[in-house]
Amino acid sequence: MSYQEPLSRKAVAISISESADMAVLGLAEEHLRDAMAEVARHLLAMGARLIYGGDLRAYGFTELLLELVARHRRDADVGDERPGVVSYLPWPVHSSKPAGEVRTLAKDLAGIAEVHCLDRQGRDIPVDALAPEPATPTDKEWADGLTAMRAVLTDTADARVVLGGRVSGYKGRMPGIAEETLFALQAGQPVFLLGGFGGCARDIAEELKLLAPNAAPLAWPGRDAFDGFDTSSLNNGLTEEENRTLVRTAHVDEAVALILRGLLRLAGRSAGTA
Repeated sequence: MSYQEPLSRKAVAISISESADMAVLGLAEEHLRDAMAEVARHLLAMGARLIYGGDLRAYGFTELLLELVARHRRDADVGDERPGVVSYLPWPVHSSKPAGEVRTLAKDLAGIAEVHCLDRQGRDIPVDALAPEPATPTDKEWADGLTAMRAVLTDTADARVVLGGRVSGYKGRMPGIAEETLFALQAGQPVFLLGGFGGCARDIAEELKLLAPNAAPLAWPGRDAFDGFDTSSLNNGLTEEENRTLVRTAHVDEAVALILRGLLRLAGRSAGTA
């Protein structure tokens, strides 16, 4: 019997972006990149695939993931030739770029990441079938396309890691990290909330009663949709106390250790060993 890494065949979606709180917390974009690197590195090393919605070039993630996937390619997983990363581009994102640019992106990531271009309903479009000229999506088309992509992300992932997230200046019906997290919670998918970078992830932690509410909580569309959820809704293999530590810690190493602990507990339960 061939050896497989503990999280082989698992797909973990990553919701990560800058937040307005970062500067107040003494954090910069490099900290975001470092957090992405540590989360990705450990998940890849344990055999998981990473699911990402949007353009991987944001924050220099393309180069980062190229390096990480090359270093942690799962040679031990015999017969698993799949790329370590799957990137989904919603219709408003890829349609607003020249088709040649999208094809170049897919070509540059070949062997490292699968790039899926989605239509307005979230269905795959072959890269060769993209419209040659860029479009200018309306606000409604942005909202519809982003929501469709996030539904696809939920269907394809086994768990989700959430960090940061802007709650203003976004496109869509609600902040992106909020919608992705909401879909995951509604589906009963394991969710790991990292609140140490502030932003939408911290706000969601407040709604789930993991953190005391801010004296002047910032209202944003969709925030009240989390009212029916609590700590148990995270379904992530961690105890309530461990989840409280996860949403408070500013130390990426501690957060990664908790994420892996929860995922491995869940894997053990599904295998009947825990």
